[in-house]
Amino acid sequence: MDWGTDLWDQCDVIDKHTQAGLDLVERYIKFVKERTEIEQSYAKQLRSLSKKYTKRGSKEEQECRFSNHAAFQDIVKELNDYAGQREVIAENLLINVCGELTKYLQDIKQERKSHLYDAKKAQQNLESSFKHLESTKKRFAKEWAEAEKASQQAEKIENDVNASKIDVDKAKQHLHARTHAAEECRNDYAAQLQNFNKEQKAYYYTEIPQIFNKLQDLDERRIRRLAAAYCQFSDIEKKVQVIIAKCLDGISTAGEKIDEKQDSLLFIEQHKSGFERPGDVEFEDYTQGIKAASSDSSLNPPRVRAKLWPFSRKHKPPAAEDFSHLPPEQRKKRLQAKIDDISRKLNRAQEESEALEKMKGVYEHNPELGDPSTLEPQMAQTAHSMGHLKGELAKYETWLSEAVGGDECAVVNNNNNNDDDTQHTVVTDDDNNHNSQNIYTEFDYEFEDVEAPVGQCTALYTFEGNSEGTISITEGELLSIMEEDKGDGWMRVLRASGEEGFIPSSYVKRSS
Repeated sequence: MDWGTDLWDQCDVIDKHTQAGLDLVERYIKFVKERTEIEQSYAKQLRSLSKKYTKRGSKEEQECRFSNHAAFQDIVKELNDYAGQREVIAENLLINVCGELTKYLQDIKQERKSHLYDAKKAQQNLESSFKHLESTKKRFAKEWAEAEKASQQAEKIENDVNASKIDVDKAKQHLHARTHAAEECRNDYAAQLQNFNKEQKAYYYTEIPQIFNKLQDLDERRIRRLAAAYCQFSDIEKKVQVIIAKCLDGISTAGEKIDEKQDSLLFIEQHKSGFERPGDVEFEDYTQGIKAASSDSSLNPPRVRAKLWPFSRKHKPPAAEDFSHLPPEQRKKRLQAKIDDISRKLNRAQEESEALEKMKGVYEHNPELGDPSTLEPQMAQTAHSMGHLKGELAKYETWLSEAVGGDECAVVNNNNNNDDDTQHTVVTDDDNNHNSQNIYTEFDYEFEDVEAPVGQCTALYTFEGNSEGTISITEGELLSIMEEDKGDGWMRVLRASGEEGFIPSSYVKRSS
């Protein structure tokens, strides 16, 4: 069964059907384009989300040392790769489906137009032949009527006794001419009828079936091509499913490799202060008279208040070069980091010095290459730098040795304030068996050059400041920030009661 045989008289129906097929292809192309736009938008939003949550900066990189933070960054990276696969899907849909199908659609549109034009031309030729047949038929009918009329006229004249011979001969001649013309029209009509029947047979049995079969083949090819495009719609995504699965597996792996115990140990290592727990509070026997207490929790004597390590109440000394202003463990880490940095610089200087020595030797053996004396200033500068770095290295190694071994003595801070009435005394006792020592400073109640807070904060949690240099705070308490967190997780604050000391930075929220 084919269109040419069974649908020979359904040209309009075939026209509409093939046009509907082309419309479906166009609709599918539009559908895929909109899907592509969705994929592109989705990928863009995923990339934006990934960029938003990607850690940047030294502080955030420090956090990524924890496995749970690092795992989240791995998830963010995998999501970015996942977004890239969505972009691949969009690109392949746009090129392999929309692009190729659009080109194919233009080709079959032109082919369909050509077939319909051939069908229309064949129909016009048949209609023209039919019109010619009708015209020949009418002329034959007219001429035959004229011949009949001439025959009747000739018979009438011939039967008329009054008619002359000339009239009779004239009527016979007219009859003969009309009869001859009618015969010619009859022959033309017969020939045209035979030709029309031939053309009509060729039209219905050859030309139109061939054209309709070509349209049928075109439509079937369109259907096969569209079916392939339907499958391609899913195949494009299936090809990247392996990579997408790897991205998802990477996300799962990131979650599985988290080690909560290791994170806890790392947190302890980063933020332990190294302070010893406070000793027992000594009993003060007031029956024997009041004497100066050596405990952190003793009552404040008149005009005397506890000085918080490592800063005084009134004056904020600059950061010490030996990092003695930091808690012991933090000090050790900073000193070790400084030693490592100086060692790297010293190695580079030594390499530079060796290179200069080699270059000088080359110049001495080959004066044409350069003057050895020109290297003397640079060599002297390098030697000076090496000497300075070695001195710095020895200094920091000594400080580190002091920090690692034995008890450390308190640093005496001399105040050069012009106010002679204010006394600054630091009590130091190397022989004291206690792990912590109360340090008192006498001061005038008339404050001059009072340190201004750098901000305000609110306590989120209650903190028991049991170590030297720390203070206790309660949840919801308003505090003044005297010194920001310098990366060690501690900040110095002032309470409304006048008590000042260090607290964990994570226990407070900065006021806007």
